[in-house]
Amino acid sequence: MARGEIWAIDIPAPKGKPGREQLGMRPGIVVHADTADPRLPTTIVIPATSKKEAQRFPYTIMVEPSAQNGLDKPTVLLAFQIRAIDKNRLIRKLGRLEDDHLKNLEMKIRSLLVI
Repeated sequence: MARGEIWAIDIPAPKGKPGREQLGMRPGIVVHADTADPRLPTTIVIPATSKKEAQRFPYTIMVEPSAQNGLDKPTVLLAFQIRAIDKNRLIRKLGRLEDDHLKNLEMKIRSLLVI
């Protein structure tokens, strides 16, 4: 997997009381550095949702489906839900995020994390 790839990911429900995190099968954008050590068992992803109303939150980006990204419906990237997941939760590669969206996503992550 490489930075900017879009994968179908499976995020299981946590034990105990559910929260506001994204769960279940959904697109996720890989955002770890391509230079990250491949021995790491996890990768860093930005989960996405098809619920357009998620745009009301800051740190989101709307992406329309394209042949390059492999999405099948308009999708909202949720940079504020950045997370590490086990590589086994990457189900199949869908495509690659367009460069302009990836640059925008990187800016949102930097702003969110103040880096």
